[in-house]
Amino acid sequence: MALTPSTMLPLGTTAPEFELPDTNGELASLADFKGAPAFVVLFICNHCPYVKHIRAGLAQFGRDYTAKGVAIVAINSNDVTKYPDDSPAKMKEEVKSAGYTFPYLYDETQAVARAYRAACTPDIYLFDKNQKLAYRGQFDDSRPGNGISVTGTDLRAAVDAVLAGKPVAASQKASMGCNIKWKAGNEPDYY
Repeated sequence: MALTPSTMLPLGTTAPEFELPDTNGELASLADFKGAPAFVVLFICNHCPYVKHIRAGLAQFGRDYTAKGVAIVAINSNDVTKYPDDSPAKMKEEVKSAGYTFPYLYDETQAVARAYRAACTPDIYLFDKNQKLAYRGQFDDSRPGNGISVTGTDLRAAVDAVLAGKPVAASQKASMGCNIKWKAGNEPDYY
């Protein structure tokens, strides 16, 4: 498992636009989440061991924070031709199996991943009520095999700060995981 760090998109960046299908074929766009006090974008996939490691924590985070009005969306941008376990049909199974309560979207062209400068799974972004980037980084310090419990501490603290109208801690650790599986010739130049 080669670790790839997130690119750490500059804080204050406006959330890039998107319109992608969810696991039921319904389109979701950035505009659908306008007005939320906080908006979390998770670049994940089904097969990555780093995502699998935190999946129960992501599901619990989703339940805890959608109840507080936070908008959450997960996006899978992997090349499903080479990684069929990440196909839309398998994504639908993953939503049910993992217990995700937030939309799980498919970025077939990988344009959305490129717009967010996503590099790995998981890659996590938190935007404030004005859809300006307030946090980008890890879920917590837990990784497969390091013995640290999955808590979501880093993301939870950042969301709690945004909800309270307070600044998010300036010290933010990059997320680490498997690289996004780019289609041939579609690899971005940002890492």
